[in-house]
Amino acid sequence: MTYNYNKKYENIINKPHHVSKVHPQISLYARSAQFAPFAALTGYEDAVKETARETQEELEIDDELKSILDAKLQMLIEIKESNPEISITYFVKDEKKSGGKYVTITGIIKKIDLYEQIITLVDNTVIPIKNVIDLERFAHSETT
Repeated sequence: MTYNYNKKYENIINKPHHVSKVHPQISLYARSAQFAPFAALTGYEDAVKETARETQEELEIDDELKSILDAKLQMLIEIKESNPEISITYFVKDEKKSGGKYVTITGIIKKIDLYEQIITLVDNTVIPIKNVIDLERFAHSETT
């Protein structure tokens, strides 16, 4: 059995749209806002992005690379007073998930603290020596 809905509403189907004399007509923009999507699960989109964000595993440094880095660090300690500009690549641990990323920054050495095992740059960036995988000194370094 099929039901004809037109018969059910035929007494109102062809009547003009009602316009209230008491309430102002709502704008199309305001009317459409009620159908706008909403965040049923607050933070869900951020969680999906965070899950999709990739991290790198920290590389294990072999003895040969450790020796090279130690020699470069000793050379930097000797010339530190001339404010050498260096490029350092080091591992930054991710705060939210396992792994992290390798970052390369360029700056001027402020301090090398062998007791604390950190390198501090003039801009106050602090880099743990154990996280460094590459050190390069720029030959054109000068103090301005």
